[in-house]
Amino acid sequence: MAQRLTFWVAAAVWLAANSALGPALAQAPGPSPGMVEMSLGKADAPVTIIEYASLTCPHCANFHEKTLPELKRDYIDAGKVRLVFRDFPFDEIALRAAMLARCNGPERYFGFVDVLFKQQAMWSRAANPLDALAQIARLGGLGDDAFRACLANRPLEDYVLKIRLEGQSQHGVNSTPSFIIGGAKHAGTRTFEEMKALIDPLLAGGPAPVAQAPQVTGQ
Repeated sequence: MAQRLTFWVAAAVWLAANSALGPALAQAPGPSPGMVEMSLGKADAPVTIIEYASLTCPHCANFHEKTLPELKRDYIDAGKVRLVFRDFPFDEIALRAAMLARCNGPERYFGFVDVLFKQQAMWSRAANPLDALAQIARLGGLGDDAFRACLANRPLEDYVLKIRLEGQSQHGVNSTPSFIIGGAKHAGTRTFEEMKALIDPLLAGGPAPVAQAPQVTGQ
């Protein structure tokens, strides 16, 4: 609890210090190839889903393990849906994990996210989570020096925090996972059948799905 409170205070300080930058920060070139929008699927897919998730959120991990494979098979790979993944770290270690995934670049990003979710219980609950993340980085080909440089990358840290704060201010996100579908926010994890019920009306040219009551969330 103390760690999360400290993180929230730090994020608020960051927002106050950088509010004048506006959208320019997210668009400005930086030293990391990970400072770009991360997405799966065709850019011109008829439906776009924005997922806000924290890498330390168990329900986010559940969505990626149980729902995303079917969603990818039936909708994303078929060119019907584009899934945009946006970081919404709720604590310091989730922020560092998000930075680690992004330091591997767009081509390897979702592979790292998949590993981080699958091994979440191991690294997020470790006595020293940063050491556990360093081990995952090494197994993924990122050496210790590169790992330390990644976590010390202030522009990348600012970029991730800005994504999080924009999710809160623009979409009212306050829990994970949260999905923006057709402009409506749907908070809480979803089964494949529930996602299908939200997507199919949009593919048929119908109105955007009505925002549903929150399901079980990770934070």
